[in-house]
Amino acid sequence: MNTLRHLLAAVGEPLVEVLAAPAGLDVPVTGLAIVDPDDEPDEHRGSLVLIVGARGHDAARLVRAAAGAGASAAAVKVADAGRALRETALEAGIALLAVPSDVRWERLESLAAGVLDAGESAGPDDLFALAQTVALLTHGIVCVEDTASRVLAYSRSDGDDAQIDELRRLSILGWQGPADYLHHLREWGVFDRLRAGEEVVHIDEHAELGVRRRLAIGIHAGPRPLGAIWVQEGAQPFSPRAEDVLVGAARVAAGHLVRRRRSAPTWHRDLVEGLLDGRASPDLVAGTFGLDEHAPALVVGFAVRAGEGVTRELSVAELADLVAVHAAGYRRAALTAWRGDAVYAVLPDVSDSTDPALRAMCAEVVAVTRRRTGVRVQAGIGGASGGLAGVPGSRADADRVLAAMPGDGEVAV
Repeated sequence: MNTLRHLLAAVGEPLVEVLAAPAGLDVPVTGLAIVDPDDEPDEHRGSLVLIVGARGHDAARLVRAAAGAGASAAAVKVADAGRALRETALEAGIALLAVPSDVRWERLESLAAGVLDAGESAGPDDLFALAQTVALLTHGIVCVEDTASRVLAYSRSDGDDAQIDELRRLSILGWQGPADYLHHLREWGVFDRLRAGEEVVHIDEHAELGVRRRLAIGIHAGPRPLGAIWVQEGAQPFSPRAEDVLVGAARVAAGHLVRRRRSAPTWHRDLVEGLLDGRASPDLVAGTFGLDEHAPALVVGFAVRAGEGVTRELSVAELADLVAVHAAGYRRAALTAWRGDAVYAVLPDVSDSTDPALRAMCAEVVAVTRRRTGVRVQAGIGGASGGLAGVPGSRADADRVLAAMPGDGEVAV
């Protein structure tokens, strides 16, 4: 069973700090929920509730509501109200986690979900446990990332906090590292070497950029790159066996990442694919995902174009993750699936394809994908339909828009 202690052991600082734990740290955490001030009351029994859209004193009401809904813990950006929120949490009987203001909510959600999904697994099948083991054996500070440079797991740096450089700190918080340094990594061919094979790549310290020495190795499934393990030098030099440890760790991590991909919820994805091409009954989809079958909806298609040195299949899978996060931010009930080189987002309760917020969301997906992976993506917005039954037509609209877009286009309706 997952507990708050287990979650904190994996994630912990710098993402969260415990401000209150009236029932101790061994309370079970069975799920993850995101709430904002406009949400209707809902059941969150046993969940970790991420309170977004309200911080400081404004979050007190939501902390009490989370406790009333049976949540085990609430995570809040406390601002200058830490003491008051702590008292609120103690009175309500709920654990309170303080989240620094510069932490991105999607980063915390992704990492916490990864820990909870791993369940009670321990040892090499747990990426966080693997990162901690690699840190112990290499004498370094470890991050495991996917091919889009998103942190999947990392080692705890307790006692070594002063040694953490800006690149690691920003990566864990969900932000891009120093632009000059990332440019140099590409210029030096580091990412190409990581994608090429099992070579352990040495990256020198660059004090002028605030970046310490690193070792890195690519994670592969056969010829397919899945990610990389990065080890930053801490207070002591790397161990003599650090390179051998990284080779073994990369092979273990590959098995974990392949299993993670295979265990994705294929039933839900198949259902969304069936809705897009007209095979799935709209009422079945509506019932499964809690949607109004007759509410307006539209489809946005995101097509992968040229990208140097990136495996196309993996690029589409990573784009699907990015689209899912951004689409859910625009519409909580958004559905995503991919077919061929395109990823589709079905957006319920959207009746205006020219909505500026919709275009902004699409442009952000295009920009983030290009910035993080080097892959060029175009977004085509289909026409709004009168209900889920019209989704295939909206998808066809999106495909026509994508087919007609000029090579330098980014978003079109």
